[in-house]
Amino acid sequence: MYAIVRSGGRQHKVAVGDIVEIDKIPTAKVGDTVELSTLLLVDGDSVTSDPWVLAGVKVQAEVVDHHKGQKIDILRYKSKTGYRRRQGHRQQYTTIKVTSIPSAAK
Repeated sequence: MYAIVRSGGRQHKVAVGDIVEIDKIPTAKVGDTVELSTLLLVDGDSVTSDPWVLAGVKVQAEVVDHHKGQKIDILRYKSKTGYRRRQGHRQQYTTIKVTSIPSAAK
């Protein structure tokens, strides 16, 4: 059984016991339980994608860690004008462990 969940504008395929890195959830602390909205639910041969049915299905996950991602260097350069800009970025992530995926009530 697995589900496609939405978090931070991205979609992730999760199953029970998976450890997933998602965009930072600023209100969650390590050890807290978070709920993720479900877009698709696959249980064996049955596939549930009806938004009315999935409105009540929330994937439960436990927050494991908060950390920064790898550094990305952003360089802007225009030849013959002397224009150079350097910028760096490190994305904030939250690591979660999926604890339960409830089955869809039909």
